[in-house]
Amino acid sequence: MWPLYAAGFTTAFGAHAVAANLAFDLEDPAGSLLYLGLLLALYDGAEVVLKPVFGTLADRIGARPVFLGGLLGFAAASALFVVVGDSDWLWSARLGQGAAASAFSPAASALLARMTPKAGHGTAFGTYGFYKSLGYTLGPLLGGVLVWLSGLTLLFAVMTALALTIAAWAARVVPALPPLPRDRQTVLDLARRLTDRTFLRPTLALAFATSALSVGVGFLPVSGAAAGLGSVATGAAVSVLAACAALVQPRAGRALDAGRISAGTGTALGLLITATGLGCAMIPGLLGVLLSAVVIGTGTGLITPLAFAALAGSTPDERMGQTMGAAELGRELGDAGGPLLVGGVAAVATLTAGFGAIAALTLVVGAGTAAAPLRRHLGFVSPKDE
Repeated sequence: MWPLYAAGFTTAFGAHAVAANLAFDLEDPAGSLLYLGLLLALYDGAEVVLKPVFGTLADRIGARPVFLGGLLGFAAASALFVVVGDSDWLWSARLGQGAAASAFSPAASALLARMTPKAGHGTAFGTYGFYKSLGYTLGPLLGGVLVWLSGLTLLFAVMTALALTIAAWAARVVPALPPLPRDRQTVLDLARRLTDRTFLRPTLALAFATSALSVGVGFLPVSGAAAGLGSVATGAAVSVLAACAALVQPRAGRALDAGRISAGTGTALGLLITATGLGCAMIPGLLGVLLSAVVIGTGTGLITPLAFAALAGSTPDERMGQTMGAAELGRELGDAGGPLLVGGVAAVATLTAGFGAIAALTLVVGAGTAAAPLRRHLGFVSPKDE
């Protein structure tokens, strides 16, 4: 299990260590918010296209080879930027990293689900989320230090070494679980499964949670820079977001396994908390940055393990890779869409307005998700329909 946790750390560290420090690579951060949003969305754009493909491939040939190949691809893409040493190649390196993460991220989730009994999915995904959040936590902070020492080249060199080390470790200890026999699935069968409420609701929650994380990591440093904070200080402030998520996720997973909270109620509460945190980002200065980071981290930390456990519990093992890849597609649409929305609104109005727009949208989705269990409790909707 440990290499799977380490892979979660790697994708989080790699994505957010760069994202949190891009603002300091721009000549005019205040006048380049749309450009920053596009650059933040680039990594996730590759994942939007490829994660369902690699998830299905993991079901077909086994999750382990897809997992290892993705780690090696991530190392290669990172090494490309180190060798070239030209910021004009940043687009290509980020696309390559995103494509590689598209392989090992859903494969890791599929391996995690298959290696864990259903009654322990909450704890397993909570632990996985903890180490992924640890990558989010250390990424902005250590990324800021590395960029301060020797620019983005040093940061990409560290990511190369990290991915290679974990790939070698995983090759030694991760078991080769054979692909399971599958019934023939038509396009209509797939469409029915991916439009069912048991898939759509947790995936939508994951999308908005990831959107909030991406917006927080990408744009809270802009607010911090406007308040006079440097790269290390803003990296530390944004790391608070991921630290809160890291602390909440294992506890949320254990609460789910113990029956103290349901997946539906927990994800709805998490969305409402996340919307509140995005609203806090509208407060100017250091107070707004820190308060927003704490509340967003708490909300997303509650959502993530509960939503993934719900997906794993409702999916046959032989289709686990496909489901996780499709769910990851939803996450990446949120990861890409959040920065684009905030950057677009900020380009025509202000960054405060951008935070307000994403907060309002998340609040609407959270309220709708919270209403579903209430309708069922009052008898308006049967559990079967839910």
